[in-house]
Amino acid sequence: MNWVILVVAGLFEMGWAIGLKYTDGFTRIWPTIGTVCAMIISLALLGFALKSLPVGTAYAVWVGIGAIGTAILGIALFHEPVTIARLLSLALILAGIIGLKFSSPH
Repeated sequence: MNWVILVVAGLFEMGWAIGLKYTDGFTRIWPTIGTVCAMIISLALLGFALKSLPVGTAYAVWVGIGAIGTAILGIALFHEPVTIARLLSLALILAGIIGLKFSSPH
């Protein structure tokens, strides 16, 4: 169950990372409120997941989910460039997340 919580925490990390773009430097109230809420939820869920998962593994997976998701959403929402190097780099992060999951004792 803690792995599910960790994945959801990573999804909220994606939400706040993308939300930062919409806050326009924290000058837009509703995007700012949504972003701060996503930050709080993400960190709270990460804290719950850390009750039984190793901190190094859980943190790396949390950041990896956020990084991959944010990069993909950046491409989809903000028309950021899609290059072979960028896609390969994202695939390497994904491979690292999978490796950490399967090498974790929990």
